[in-house]
Amino acid sequence: MRQVPEALAAHLKGEATTICHCWRVTRRDGVTLGFTEHDGDLSFAGTIFLAASGFAAGETEAATGLQADSSEVAGGFSSAAISEADLAAGKYDGAQVELFLVNWQAPAEHILLAVREIGEVSRAGGEFRAELRSIAHRLSQPQGRVYGRRCDASLGDSRCRVDLAAWRAEGAIAEVRDMSRIVVSGLGAFPDGFFRRGIMMLADGASLDVEGHEVNADGTVELAFWIPPDEALVVRQAFTIVAGCDKTFATCKVRFSNHLNFRGFPHVPGADFAYSYADGERVHDGSPIFE
Repeated sequence: MRQVPEALAAHLKGEATTICHCWRVTRRDGVTLGFTEHDGDLSFAGTIFLAASGFAAGETEAATGLQADSSEVAGGFSSAAISEADLAAGKYDGAQVELFLVNWQAPAEHILLAVREIGEVSRAGGEFRAELRSIAHRLSQPQGRVYGRRCDASLGDSRCRVDLAAWRAEGAIAEVRDMSRIVVSGLGAFPDGFFRRGIMMLADGASLDVEGHEVNADGTVELAFWIPPDEALVVRQAFTIVAGCDKTFATCKVRFSNHLNFRGFPHVPGADFAYSYADGERVHDGSPIFE
């Protein structure tokens, strides 16, 4: 049961109240930021809550039992608070949010109402909206590994163990064809398709998923993206790019010579095999699908 501080309880019983909401956001990298819907900065619990952030609470849904509560918060982009570049870079994904009810005339009179995690974030017209999920939402998330034919590791991570030094390169944007396709310099030594399914990282921390890597007949190199970037790309902008992987056992073995660290289950029968039947055209001797 939540215990309301005596001073705050007495204030709430009064005929007029001076209360507001404050949010303390703790990102996964340890950065802590404070925001308030009040028109002046507030300070308590070792945090300064900024008023210039434009934060405002939205609709809240409460549920009984183990169902996940959800609410929403909205605000405008501010260099002193949250920038659009930080949101696009995913720095607030999964961040912890503490919601306080505060007497803005006496900030020491406050109470923690809820602890949430940032879920889905949408951005439009200089404003963002973030879904705040209760910790109970983790109960509906898959835990542990999922058995599948493809690898579930990320190329180069501690489970994959591929040395990315030979699969990384640096370049610069030479021409912007459109929001999803650019011409680049610095990648002329790599064959067609080398960086397909890879990741291109810009100097500002933004990353783009590469859909295609083409070497044209005239020697120019083009990159195409799965999703257009949030910010327009500019000529001579530097980047680092890492090759990709389609997560299949064949690619892991032939291209990366890393089949001993393959983190999938290539012998798991697919749906086509499960619904098939024995015939005289295929061998059904229990031998491995891949060797």
